[in-house]
Amino acid sequence: MFLQLNHQQLDVYKISRAFVKDCYSASKLLPPDERFNLIQQIRRAALSVHLNIAEGSSRKSEQERKRYYEIARGSIIEIDAAFDVSADLEYVQKEQLTSTGENMQRCFSKLSKMINL
Repeated sequence: MFLQLNHQQLDVYKISRAFVKDCYSASKLLPPDERFNLIQQIRRAALSVHLNIAEGSSRKSEQERKRYYEIARGSIIEIDAAFDVSADLEYVQKEQLTSTGENMQRCFSKLSKMINL
C-alpha cells in the first residue's frame, strides 16, 4: 500500500489479491455457526497465500523465495479442501464459487510455474 515494490507488479500477486477478496465473499455464504471453523480457516489461508507471495518475493535466495511460494500454494490446496467440505455439507454449490475457482486455478498455476523454474 505504502511501499512501491516490484512484487506488486507480478501477475500472481494481483491474482492472489483478487483471490483473497473472492474467498472472503465466498465465506459469507457459509452459515454463521461456521464463523470460528471453516470461515476463519478459509480467510486465514487466503490471506496466507497473498502474504507469502509478497514476503517470498522480497527474499534474495531463490531457494528461500520458492519455499514461500510453496507455502502459498499449500494454502491454496487447503482452501480447495475447505470448499470441498463446504459443498459436502451443502453450505455452497460449485456454481456459487466460479470466480473463486478461476482465481484459485490461475494463482495455483502461476505459483507452480514460479516454483518449477
